This record gives sequence, C-alpha cells and structure tokens, in this order.
Amino acid sequence: MKIYSTLHIGAFHIHHCEDFFLHEQITSNKKLIAVLDGCTMGTESVFASMLYGKILRKVAKNHFYQEFISNETKDQRIILKQTVKELITETVTIKNQLGLEINELLSTVIIGIINTENASAEFITIGDGLIYIDGESYEYEQNDKPDYIGYHLYEDFDIWYEDQNQKLSVSNFKDISLCTDGIFTFKHLENKEYQKSETEIIEYLLKDTTHSEHDNLLDRKVRFIKDQWKHIVTDDLAIIRIINTP
Repeated sequence: MKIYSTLHIGAFHIHHCEDFFLHEQITSNKKLIAVLDGCTMGTESVFASMLYGKILRKVAKNHFYQEFISNETKDQRIILKQTVKELITETVTIKNQLGLEINELLSTVIIGIINTENASAEFITIGDGLIYIDGESYEYEQNDKPDYIGYHLYEDFDIWYEDQNQKLSVSNFKDISLCTDGIFTFKHLENKEYQKSETEIIEYLLKDTTHSEHDNLLDRKVRFIKDQWKHIVTDDLAIIRIINTP
C-alpha cells in the first residue's frame, strides 16, 4: 500500500490552516489514519485539530508498543473504539490541566483503522467530511453545524459510541481517501463559466492515478488544478489517500 497526503490553507483563510492529518502505524499490520478540521467559529480553532492529531499519534504509538509487549492481535473495530475512547480521555485530562473551554476544542474528526494485510478498514466520522472508496463517495454533511467531539467529553462513552451512525466498514479496497470538507470548495474565481463540478474535482484528486509513482501525488494534483484549471481551494483542505498496489 502507498499512502499519499496533502494539506493546504484555504484562500479565504489568513493566518492558519485549521486542518490536520496523520497516518501512523498502530499495530504490526494496521495503520491509523485521520483528517481533522478545526471549527472556524471556535476559539483559536487551529489548536483543536492539532491537539487531537497529536493525541491520536500518541495513542497509535502506545498501541503499537502494547501489541509488541503482549503479542496480542486485536480486531480493528475494537482498536477503533479504543482509539476514540483514549482520544476523549486524553482530551479531558488536557482540558482540565489547561483550563480550556469547550469552544477551544471544536474539530471534526474522521478516523480509520486500515488492515494492510487484507485491505479492510473501519471508519468513524465525528462531524462532517468525505470518505471516497473505489469511486464511491460517502459524504457526511451536517448543515454547517457539525456535532463536534468536544460536545461529548463527559458523556457515557459506550452509550455515545454505540449511538454514532457515521461508521463504515470496508473490505478489499483498492483506493481509499479521507478528506475534510475543503474538497468541496475549489473555485474558479476568474470566470464562473469555467467552474468544474465537484465530481470532476473529486475524481481527479481521489480516483485518477496520474503521478501515482510520486510521493507528492496529491500536491501535484492540487497544483495542476490551480495552474491549469485556474481553480483554488477556498477552505482549508486535508487529504489522505491510500492506493492498494499489487
């Protein structure tokens, strides 16, 4: 499997890119991938997405170490649930230590556990965004009012987790991507008559395999869209794409 990623600040943002991504080995045959999008209306929203990303990276490293010590292999559904639980637990600890307000902890999160041996995966989307699998889109849209994980830090975790309906199980995938909702914000600002459709943008970035021999596949594609199609991304954008090469 080959993993590609890209991160871009939107043209309408001035100071910070509020998105974040990560991909980490979480067990010997599984990877943790995630994209995060801080809430623009939150307080210093770049902080929340980066904080969650850093916590998830720590969680992955701890799981990898624990598997090495115990020599026990867990199902990826169990790993995904444990990952989300540990993300919330760590967030509560940091919130209390720093005296943070909920408004400082608003970020959407899409988390996936990828089995690199059999090309299966488990996902949960908390908030909005896009998962694209072998040409099929799974768009999670919450009418610009995402149900941020920061709203649920003190709830009974098991009950809350079971109530989440934005979960996805995948088997035998060939090409899979996680995207923040910036994927829908490419605009031709010079002439609206030449505006590409969302489908054209998505398929070029997430389906077309031109330049897949290069590690910076997605950066090249975003640059092509800007230079050749004259489209710029107006909101922040984070993408992770995994191509299951033979």
